[in-house]
Amino acid sequence: MKRTLTTTKTVEVCFSDVDSLQIVWHGRYVKFFEDGREFFNKQYGIGYLDILDEGYVVPVVEVNVKYNKVLRYGDVVEVETTFEDTDAAKINFSYEIFNSDRELVCSGKTCQVFTDKAMKLVMVQPRFFKQWRKNVLVS
Repeated sequence: MKRTLTTTKTVEVCFSDVDSLQIVWHGRYVKFFEDGREFFNKQYGIGYLDILDEGYVVPVVEVNVKYNKVLRYGDVVEVETTFEDTDAAKINFSYEIFNSDRELVCSGKTCQVFTDKAMKLVMVQPRFFKQWRKNVLVS
């Protein structure tokens, strides 16, 4: 039976995250996604340096974001990151960002593809990634 892999990372909104309107700049939410993704990768042993050591790079090729509420300097949020399994040679994540009242502030998705170190697209999942999926998804 496959299990769902989700992590939760707490992030505090910094002064550099806000714009001249004193709210979090829209592009910063993508950085919060990245914070959640890196936390997930460390928790599940599939960090970017691990992937690079296997001879691959996984650039982000698509980002989707839906904004529901604003954040301000000093807010503390939880970034929930969920791995979305696929047999394709890519890594998909979905994200939900919640404020301290557990209101959904923002949601989104990212897609990363496998390339070799020369940035040539890889069309099948690398062996190490198939093994990682088998190890962590089967309970």
